[in-house]
Order: sequence, then structure tokens, then C-alpha cells
Amino acid sequence: MSSFKNDRTIVRYGVTRRWADAVVHQGTIYFVEVPDDPSVDPKSQFQMVFDQVDRRLQSVGSDRTRLLQVTIYLPNPGDLGSFNELWDAWVPEGHAPSRACLHTQLASPDYHIELVITAAVA
Repeated sequence: MSSFKNDRTIVRYGVTRRWADAVVHQGTIYFVEVPDDPSVDPKSQFQMVFDQVDRRLQSVGSDRTRLLQVTIYLPNPGDLGSFNELWDAWVPEGHAPSRACLHTQLASPDYHIELVITAAVA
């Protein structure tokens, strides 16, 4: 018999009928961030979302050095330059996650960013 422990514990935070704000399973957190205030300009939304990600990671004992994968949704391809400028300052050198960037319509026309995050939890 194997001594491997199969941890099937799933912890969900901020659960609603449609989604959870975050899900943690086997040392990994999965979550999505959109700007808390979609009325501000795109660059402000980008910084806002980075701050929100930091708070979410901190709430489960993680941080941006533990990012594994980030999928970026930008409705306006012209915003990529200013996004990348802030991204490069936000991601700690040597800790860049796997990343993809897609240009698509988001749930609200006021959103200029949506991030899908996977990160390791300490």
C-alpha cells in the first residue's frame, strides 16, 4: 500500500451561485480578477487589478513570486503597451509566470482588463 496522501480538500472563498472568488486545491490557488472600479482609465484599471491580485495572494499565504500562469484578457489591443509597462514593474525579476494575452470582449464594456491567475500557495 502506498504512503501517498491524496488530499482532496478543496477550499472555496467568496462562493456565489455562479462562481467563487478563489479556489484552493493541493497547494494551488485559482482565481479571476477584474477591476473593482471599472469607471477609471485603462492604466488605472491595470494597476488596480495588480493590487487586487496582491491582496488575494496574501490572503492565502502566497505572493507574486509564486505565480504559475496568468491569462490576460484585453479588449483593446492598443492597451498592451501600457499593460506590459506596468506588468514588467509588477512581476519580480526571475519569477515571471507562464503567460498568454488575448484580445476579446469582456463581460462589461467598462472593463479594460481581466486576469485569470494560477499560483502556488506556501
